Amino acid sequence: MKPIAGLSLLALAATSFSCLPVRAELPPLIPREVLFGNPEKTSPQLSPDGKRLAWLAPDKNNVLQVWVKTVGKNDERIVTDDKKRGIRQFYWAYNNRTLLYLQDRDGDENFHIYGVDLAAGKVSDLTPAPGARADILAIDPNYPDEVLLSLNSRNKQLFDAYRLNLDTGKLKLDTENPGDVGAFFADPKLVVRAAQVTTPDGGTEIRIRSSAAAPWKTWLKAGPDEILDFVDFTADGQSAVLRSSLGSNTARAVLRGITKKNEKVLAASNEVDAGEVAIQPKTHLVQAVSFEPGRKSWKVVSPSVQADFDALAKVYDGDFSIVNRDARDTTWLVAYDADRSPVRYYTWNRAAKKATLLLVSRPKLEGLSLAKMDPVSYTSRDGLKINGYLTTPVGVPARKLPAVLLVHGGPWSRDSWGYDREAQWLANRGYAVLQVNYRGSTGYGKKFLNAGNRQWGLKMQDDLTDGVNWLTGSLGLADEKKVAIFGGSYGGYATLAGLTFTPELYAAGVDIVGPSNLKTLIAAIPPYWKTFRAIFDRRMGNVDESKDAELVKNASPLFRADQIRKPLLIAQGANDPRVNKAESEQIVSAIEKNGGKVTYVLYTDEGHGFARPENRLDFYARAEKFLADILGGRSEPLPSDPYPGSTAIVKTIGSGPTAARP
Repeated sequence: MKPIAGLSLLALAATSFSCLPVRAELPPLIPREVLFGNPEKTSPQLSPDGKRLAWLAPDKNNVLQVWVKTVGKNDERIVTDDKKRGIRQFYWAYNNRTLLYLQDRDGDENFHIYGVDLAAGKVSDLTPAPGARADILAIDPNYPDEVLLSLNSRNKQLFDAYRLNLDTGKLKLDTENPGDVGAFFADPKLVVRAAQVTTPDGGTEIRIRSSAAAPWKTWLKAGPDEILDFVDFTADGQSAVLRSSLGSNTARAVLRGITKKNEKVLAASNEVDAGEVAIQPKTHLVQAVSFEPGRKSWKVVSPSVQADFDALAKVYDGDFSIVNRDARDTTWLVAYDADRSPVRYYTWNRAAKKATLLLVSRPKLEGLSLAKMDPVSYTSRDGLKINGYLTTPVGVPARKLPAVLLVHGGPWSRDSWGYDREAQWLANRGYAVLQVNYRGSTGYGKKFLNAGNRQWGLKMQDDLTDGVNWLTGSLGLADEKKVAIFGGSYGGYATLAGLTFTPELYAAGVDIVGPSNLKTLIAAIPPYWKTFRAIFDRRMGNVDESKDAELVKNASPLFRADQIRKPLLIAQGANDPRVNKAESEQIVSAIEKNGGKVTYVLYTDEGHGFARPENRLDFYARAEKFLADILGGRSEPLPSDPYPGSTAIVKTIGSGPTAARP
């Protein structure tokens, strides 16, 4: 789909409005619980033998657990017993009797891997080292009782590869990190044979070894301006699948020989980078590659799945991905993501070429007037094409609306088309929502990515400003006096930068876990970020180099806190390992010292974002009221303060927000 300047509110059954025009045309208010509460069911996974299905769903205490049932029977049961935080990631082991899931403590991101013995009904912590972080490195259908893990128990700065025996629970060091490896990769024999390294200048080095006993050798290197990612080995272990921009502006999916170093382009686009690479788990054959200029499309690489992908494209009007498959590759689980629908999961019978709806993650959204999300683009002040997405309220004229600039985190990530609960929530409350893939975002080639180097608070912020001016000026869609900026992580930083560097542009800001001082941000990052610290130094500026001191200070909103003249809401997780709570607290103190206005909400059992639904519902209720008071949108009352079960601690500096005048 070509980007267009999209036009298109959803919702109200109750409550307080400020001064939105033509209220009678607005659909009913969608309850926050429907948008931000736990999904009813989500993330289904078929067991390798195809006999059982697992998924996530809340228990009677509204905590997300893993459920399992026999396919074709009504014997569903909960197999985990998380007490508070809820499980969000789980996997089937190929032995068909073990489920693996990850969980941290109150958002500290020191994830442990737990194993569920389905026959015994027993849950075990398989990586019990205190203060360590674990992840699943590789599983393979040919080795059903073994799992390769990454774990930093030996050295908190480095992840080693460990081999876990599921029969005995024994964990053994497999490959020790030499001191600079960011990620290891296993071949089809479940042998660690590849390592990816960030070089001191911010580039990438891939090392290969011929066996577990052989020495590592540099295989491929790329400079700091290139995109290079190891994806997988081929079945014979003699070639590798890569995402590579070498010889191209955009990253292509390529096949490169290990010894011969001959290279074949599997799939490429001149417009955007290769995205998902769909690989058959047993044969390691690349089947298809996704590309996402606006909406996602697939380039089929293997003719064996052409008919499947052609048929899947017609099942539902959404962008699809294969999320799971049985070991025989006869049944796929396919997720469809669409702008005006919750995520839908289908089973795909490959022999019959038949799709069957399995579940809808949030069925209460079905039939509601969700807002259309359109891919859009505009030109920055220095001539770059900036892509993004525009979501506008249902039922009201798309002109002179209050608006929210919703800024993605990262910054090395991107916004995508599909169901976005924040965009739908804001549009439902009466706001036009603009999401911008500003320079430095991923997905649009290396030139666009590197155009953001050393541009925090500068051209990266200008792209956001230009987006607001496009929305209020060229389109005439938004009221220039009623635009708020809202984001998390880097988006939270952009919010603080927007209110300090362009203090007259925005009517208000909402910052979730955003850094305020780039120097103290880097000083407090997790120790295991050491292996890719050079990327920050190159793209953001080196906080330890005197030559970058002025750049870093000038890009830090903390030092211009006296410029914050508009109301600001800041939300922070107390245990955030990425953006320490001091980042929020120091700018709150600075605003207080300068006589400004800010509301600060600290969630004592959260980290980098809010996992517990009670805390999410508390935060979005506060943000909703905050925006309504200033921009004139609609809001649903907070049932109690704090929301029942939330750990919110609220501090208000100065008088409350100034409500928008009719």
